[in-house]
Amino acid sequence: MRVLVAGATGVIGHPLVGALRARGHEVSALVRQESRQRVPEAVEVVVADALDREAVLAAVSAARPEVVVHQMTALRLLGEDPVAAFALTARLRTEGTAHLIEAARAAGARRLVAQSIAFAAAPAGQPVLDEDAPLYVDAPDPGWAATVGAVAELERLVSDSGLAGAVLRYGTLYGPGTSYARDGGGAQAVLAGQLPLPGDGAGITSFLHVDDAVQAAVAAVESEATGVFHVTDDDPAPAAQWLPHYAHTLGAPPPRTIPADLAPRLLGWFMAHQLTAAHGAANDRARTALGWKPLHPSWRDGLGEE
Repeated sequence: MRVLVAGATGVIGHPLVGALRARGHEVSALVRQESRQRVPEAVEVVVADALDREAVLAAVSAARPEVVVHQMTALRLLGEDPVAAFALTARLRTEGTAHLIEAARAAGARRLVAQSIAFAAAPAGQPVLDEDAPLYVDAPDPGWAATVGAVAELERLVSDSGLAGAVLRYGTLYGPGTSYARDGGGAQAVLAGQLPLPGDGAGITSFLHVDDAVQAAVAAVESEATGVFHVTDDDPAPAAQWLPHYAHTLGAPPPRTIPADLAPRLLGWFMAHQLTAAHGAANDRARTALGWKPLHPSWRDGLGEE
């Protein structure tokens, strides 16, 4: 198939191009002009800023894809300016998605696979939630509410696109190029003793190795299944389990414990929420509908080792 990967220089997009080519697909990469030097090997490279509607229409038209894969974020900026990174990512999930859908339809594409996140659910109900759980659009933190609102809009746009749409809600990524890699920002915070454990660390995280994210995207490209799918490992775990394990694997001191009510001030609202109140995400639907399963079923066998 002719497949266009938008966001082809990212942590998932870059290896995805190679994985799709290895499956025999004819892959085009959509990138920004300033990212051309990081483009993976693709049959064709088309250039556009996702927020420039006319440029996206022209680029996708030139690629003539049957399937469009949306892996665009601005999370590369997190280390420099987290506020800007989340704000631009929100625009890519809303304006950028709308432009990509319009261009895909105009170019005659039949299918769209889009990246979302598996940790945006409201913290209510069972400890591990399926895709029908409501998103946390009314979160008390304005920044997180805006992020979740953009995720909800992306998923609505895909559902209403008229294309055969699949939304992949990735779990918290670990592995090469991620914050949880040994050279990533999360690892450096743990090594420096700057990521304590608030209260009883009851917040649940569903992790996902980058390689499994790539393989889920390949499965979604080749599938006819539509809808929203949690793409996570099989081992959702509270912070009280994964954070000390991660510190030990990195060779860092055990995380100190702090009162939970101090966590938002010391760590920021989002990290405090993740460590104390977040719920996990069940991957049953992706296993059944996409025929996918994680090659790394548990973070216990790899978190902090790469």
